[in-house]
Amino acid sequence: MKIYYSPSSPYVRKCMVAAHELGLADRIQKLDSAASPVTMDMNVAQANPLGKVPTLLTDEGLALFDSRVVCEYLDDLGRGSLFPREGALRWQVLAEQALADGMLDAALLARYEKATRPGEFQWQAWIDGQMKKIANGLQHFEQHVETLADRVDIGTIALACALGYLDFRYADYEWRAAHGGLGEWYAGFSARPSMKATAPG
Repeated sequence: MKIYYSPSSPYVRKCMVAAHELGLADRIQKLDSAASPVTMDMNVAQANPLGKVPTLLTDEGLALFDSRVVCEYLDDLGRGSLFPREGALRWQVLAEQALADGMLDAALLARYEKATRPGEFQWQAWIDGQMKKIANGLQHFEQHVETLADRVDIGTIALACALGYLDFRYADYEWRAAHGGLGEWYAGFSARPSMKATAPG
Protein backbone atom coordinates (compact mmCIF):
# COMPACT_ATOMS: atom_id res chain seq x y z
CA MET A 1 0.00 0.00 0.00
CA LYS A 2 0.98 3.61 -0.52
CA ILE A 3 -0.25 6.78 1.10
CA TYR A 4 0.10 10.37 -0.02
CA TYR A 5 0.96 12.20 3.14
CA SER A 6 2.17 15.34 4.84
CA PRO A 7 4.10 14.90 8.10
CA SER A 8 2.10 17.71 9.71
CA SER A 9 -1.37 16.54 8.61
CA PRO A 10 -3.47 15.41 11.58
CA TYR A 11 -5.65 13.36 9.24
CA VAL A 12 -2.65 11.48 7.89
CA ARG A 13 -1.56 10.96 11.47
CA LYS A 14 -4.96 9.51 12.32
CA CYS A 15 -4.59 6.95 9.53
CA MET A 16 -1.06 6.06 10.52
CA VAL A 17 -1.96 5.70 14.21
CA ALA A 18 -4.67 3.28 13.12
CA ALA A 19 -2.16 1.45 10.92
CA HIS A 20 0.27 1.09 13.81
CA GLU A 21 -2.44 -0.15 16.16
CA LEU A 22 -3.45 -2.73 13.55
CA GLY A 23 0.10 -3.88 12.80
CA LEU A 24 -0.08 -2.58 9.22
CA ALA A 25 2.23 0.43 9.32
CA ASP A 26 5.20 -1.41 7.82
CA ARG A 27 3.09 -2.32 4.80
CA ILE A 28 2.42 1.33 3.89
CA GLN A 29 4.85 3.29 1.74
CA LYS A 30 4.71 7.04 2.29
CA LEU A 31 4.58 9.23 -0.80
CA ASP A 32 5.58 12.87 -0.44
CA SER A 33 3.01 15.44 -1.41
CA ALA A 34 2.71 19.19 -1.57
CA ALA A 35 -0.93 19.33 -0.54
CA SER A 36 -2.14 22.87 0.05
CA PRO A 37 -5.55 24.55 0.38
CA VAL A 38 -4.49 26.94 -2.39
CA THR A 39 -2.23 25.04 -4.79
CA MET A 40 -3.19 21.49 -5.75
CA ASP A 41 -0.56 18.75 -5.98
CA MET A 42 -1.38 17.20 -9.34
CA ASN A 43 0.32 13.92 -8.41
CA VAL A 44 -2.22 13.50 -5.61
CA ALA A 45 -5.04 14.75 -7.84
CA GLN A 46 -4.44 11.89 -10.28
CA ALA A 47 -5.62 9.52 -7.53
CA ASN A 48 -7.91 11.87 -5.60
CA PRO A 49 -9.72 14.58 -7.59
CA LEU A 50 -9.78 16.73 -4.44
CA GLY A 51 -5.98 16.67 -4.31
CA LYS A 52 -6.06 16.14 -0.55
CA VAL A 53 -4.16 13.98 1.89
CA PRO A 54 -4.48 11.34 3.12
CA THR A 55 -5.05 9.37 -0.07
CA LEU A 56 -4.37 5.64 0.22
CA LEU A 57 -3.53 3.47 -2.78
CA THR A 58 -4.38 -0.14 -2.03
CA ASP A 59 -2.40 -3.11 -3.31
CA GLU A 60 -5.26 -3.73 -5.72
CA GLY A 61 -4.92 -0.22 -7.19
CA LEU A 62 -7.94 1.35 -5.51
CA ALA A 63 -7.62 4.96 -4.32
CA LEU A 64 -9.28 5.65 -0.98
CA PHE A 65 -9.93 8.99 0.75
CA ASP A 66 -10.66 10.68 3.25
CA SER A 67 -9.28 9.62 6.67
CA ARG A 68 -12.56 8.03 7.78
CA VAL A 69 -12.68 5.77 4.75
CA VAL A 70 -8.96 4.98 4.92
CA CYS A 71 -9.16 4.07 8.61
CA GLU A 72 -12.18 1.84 8.10
CA TYR A 73 -10.43 0.09 5.21
CA LEU A 74 -7.35 -0.51 7.35
CA ASP A 75 -9.48 -1.83 10.20
CA ASP A 76 -11.18 -4.26 7.85
CA LEU A 77 -7.87 -5.30 6.29
CA GLY A 78 -6.28 -5.86 9.68
CA ARG A 79 -9.35 -7.61 11.08
CA GLY A 80 -9.35 -5.07 13.87
CA SER A 81 -11.95 -3.62 16.20
CA LEU A 82 -11.30 0.11 15.87
CA PHE A 83 -14.82 0.37 14.44
CA PRO A 84 -17.31 -1.48 16.65
CA ARG A 85 -19.54 -3.51 14.38
CA GLU A 86 -22.89 -3.03 16.15
CA GLY A 87 -24.71 -1.75 19.19
CA ALA A 88 -24.67 1.55 21.05
CA LEU A 89 -20.88 1.65 21.25
CA ARG A 90 -20.62 1.75 17.44
CA TRP A 91 -22.67 4.95 17.25
CA GLN A 92 -20.87 6.49 20.21
CA VAL A 93 -17.49 5.86 18.61
CA LEU A 94 -18.57 7.19 15.20
CA ALA A 95 -20.03 10.31 16.82
CA GLU A 96 -16.79 10.86 18.73
CA GLN A 97 -14.83 10.55 15.50
CA ALA A 98 -17.13 13.07 13.81
CA LEU A 99 -16.76 15.54 16.68
CA ALA A 100 -12.97 15.19 16.85
CA ASP A 101 -12.71 15.56 13.06
CA GLY A 102 -14.94 18.63 13.27
CA MET A 103 -12.60 20.15 15.83
CA LEU A 104 -9.72 19.46 13.45
CA ASP A 105 -11.61 21.02 10.56
CA ALA A 106 -12.11 24.16 12.64
CA ALA A 107 -8.46 24.24 13.74
CA LEU A 108 -7.28 23.94 10.15
CA LEU A 109 -9.65 26.63 8.90
CA ALA A 110 -8.50 29.02 11.62
CA ARG A 111 -4.88 28.30 10.80
CA TYR A 112 -5.41 28.74 7.05
CA GLU A 113 -7.05 32.10 7.70
CA LYS A 114 -3.80 33.39 9.20
CA ALA A 115 -1.22 31.29 7.40
CA THR A 116 -2.47 31.48 3.80
CA ARG A 117 -4.90 34.39 3.46
CA PRO A 118 -3.34 37.81 2.78
CA GLY A 119 -3.36 39.95 5.92
CA GLU A 120 -5.74 42.58 4.56
CA PHE A 121 -8.37 39.91 3.94
CA GLN A 122 -8.13 38.04 7.23
CA TRP A 123 -11.36 37.89 9.22
CA GLN A 124 -10.99 37.68 13.00
CA ALA A 125 -14.66 36.88 13.54
CA TRP A 126 -14.18 33.81 11.33
CA ILE A 127 -11.20 32.69 13.40
CA ASP A 128 -13.13 33.28 16.62
CA GLY A 129 -16.03 31.21 15.29
CA GLN A 130 -13.77 28.28 14.51
CA MET A 131 -12.07 28.45 17.90
CA LYS A 132 -15.49 28.42 19.57
CA LYS A 133 -16.23 25.09 17.87
CA ILE A 134 -12.99 23.72 19.29
CA ALA A 135 -13.85 25.01 22.76
CA ASN A 136 -17.30 23.40 22.58
CA GLY A 137 -15.77 20.10 21.51
CA LEU A 138 -13.24 20.18 24.33
CA GLN A 139 -15.99 20.86 26.84
CA HIS A 140 -18.06 17.96 25.53
CA PHE A 141 -15.20 15.50 25.81
CA GLU A 142 -14.30 16.83 29.26
CA GLN A 143 -17.86 16.20 30.43
CA HIS A 144 -17.71 12.63 29.09
CA VAL A 145 -14.06 11.85 29.77
CA GLU A 146 -14.92 8.85 31.91
CA THR A 147 -16.33 7.10 28.85
CA LEU A 148 -12.93 7.23 27.12
CA ALA A 149 -11.35 5.02 29.78
CA ASP A 150 -8.82 2.60 28.28
CA ARG A 151 -10.47 2.38 24.88
CA VAL A 152 -8.46 2.28 21.68
CA ASP A 153 -10.83 2.81 18.76
CA ILE A 154 -11.44 5.31 16.00
CA GLY A 155 -13.15 7.69 18.42
CA THR A 156 -10.23 7.91 20.83
CA ILE A 157 -7.66 7.91 18.02
CA ALA A 158 -9.39 10.83 16.28
CA LEU A 159 -9.62 12.73 19.56
CA ALA A 160 -5.96 12.16 20.40
CA CYS A 161 -4.91 13.38 16.96
CA ALA A 162 -7.05 16.50 17.37
CA LEU A 163 -5.50 17.29 20.75
CA GLY A 164 -2.04 16.60 19.35
CA TYR A 165 -2.70 19.06 16.52
CA LEU A 166 -3.71 21.74 19.01
CA ASP A 167 -0.42 21.24 20.82
CA PHE A 168 1.48 21.31 17.52
CA ARG A 169 -0.10 24.33 15.85
CA TYR A 170 -1.64 26.21 18.80
CA ALA A 171 1.05 25.97 21.46
CA ASP A 172 -0.31 29.06 23.25
CA TYR A 173 -3.84 27.65 23.43
CA GLU A 174 -3.83 26.24 26.95
CA TRP A 175 -6.71 23.82 26.53
CA ARG A 176 -5.63 21.72 29.52
CA ALA A 177 -6.28 24.58 31.95
CA ALA A 178 -10.04 24.10 31.87
CA HIS A 179 -10.04 20.43 30.86
CA GLY A 180 -7.96 18.63 33.43
CA GLY A 181 -9.61 15.26 32.99
CA LEU A 182 -9.13 15.35 29.25
CA GLY A 183 -5.52 16.42 29.69
CA GLU A 184 -4.88 13.48 31.99
CA TRP A 185 -6.48 11.07 29.54
CA TYR A 186 -4.45 12.48 26.66
CA ALA A 187 -1.20 12.19 28.60
CA GLY A 188 -1.80 8.47 28.88
CA PHE A 189 -2.99 7.94 25.32
CA SER A 190 -0.21 9.99 23.75
CA ALA A 191 2.34 7.68 25.39
CA ARG A 192 1.20 4.81 23.16
CA PRO A 193 3.85 3.67 20.65
CA SER A 194 1.47 4.46 17.77
CA MET A 195 1.21 8.09 18.89
CA LYS A 196 4.93 8.48 19.48
CA ALA A 197 5.75 7.01 16.07
CA THR A 198 3.47 9.47 14.30
CA ALA A 199 4.17 12.69 16.22
CA PRO A 200 4.37 15.70 13.86
CA GLY A 201 7.51 17.69 13.54
